[in-house]
Amino acid sequence: MDHNAPDSRSPLIVWGALAIVYVVWGSTYLGIGIVVESIPPLLGASMRFLAAAVLLGGFLLLTSGKRAFTMTRRQLLSASLVGVLLLTLGNGMLSVAEQYISTGLAALLVASVPLWLVAFRFVVRDRPRAATMAGVLVGLGGVAALSLTGNEGAAATGIAVVLVASLLWAVGAFLSGRVTMPANSFATSTIEMLAGGLGLAVLGAATGERLDPATITGRSWIALAYLILVGSLIGFTAFSWLLGNAPISLVSTYAYVNPAVAVVLGALVLSEPITPRILVGGAIILVGVALVITTERRSKVPQRSGERVDRGVDVGRRVRRRHEPQAARDHVDSPVE
Repeated sequence: MDHNAPDSRSPLIVWGALAIVYVVWGSTYLGIGIVVESIPPLLGASMRFLAAAVLLGGFLLLTSGKRAFTMTRRQLLSASLVGVLLLTLGNGMLSVAEQYISTGLAALLVASVPLWLVAFRFVVRDRPRAATMAGVLVGLGGVAALSLTGNEGAAATGIAVVLVASLLWAVGAFLSGRVTMPANSFATSTIEMLAGGLGLAVLGAATGERLDPATITGRSWIALAYLILVGSLIGFTAFSWLLGNAPISLVSTYAYVNPAVAVVLGALVLSEPITPRILVGGAIILVGVALVITTERRSKVPQRSGERVDRGVDVGRRVRRRHEPQAARDHVDSPVE
């Protein structure tokens, strides 16, 4: 079976799954913002990913047995490293940042991840097209507009933290396609969430965070449950299904829809102001990301049973590629075609 060729599915089902990814992943910024109102950010994120890992791992054991977790030591270490980069450092620092900045602003800054991924391609001598680099420059201009204009004190701290978080998330996403990962994508995600959750617990304890259940509000508990069940499980399942059943160029649109959803939800639920600076800077970022994605979509190279998206933009492609033979993955990862 060719995993690069999407199955023919009902457009209604595809768009239903895509709507889940749009809304669910866009809403996780709001969920994090409510969680950190009364739960320490690192320990709250740790509970989220450890609980999700137990649920996903338990489901996988019940449906597929222990063979789903068959992997080499190298694969285990690779998945653990990626989990620490993505979740401990990336998501954990995002949770810290949302104590100081609005959820909508955080989402717009995180939208810069695809831009960092394109920049990393120079490391492996994979030179992007001129239009792709133009999109990167436009997007980073939007990041600068949001980051350098009228921010001071706590807001400046939050922006700096979320930018570092975005960079570390991009490093994890970039490495995940270039290291040896377990064959089963759900087992890989379980290991990543387990490693990331444990890393968050250690980091939270080391920075002096303490969990006092008596001080946690009901809405923070509800938001945490939402992040575990809906954000980490339902959203991930829908995204994984889309990778195998819809064009990757369509799936990639989540990168610039999620921030818009986050801004709207933040305004509606938390009464966060939508300032002209957020509108202009956010629009510039999303234009840059859209330019990168559409340019990369046009640069696909036809193959026997479908087409392959060019390297570096599709952060979710790694899930589907774990099902491919190692030889095929080596070909995709080759720096020079």
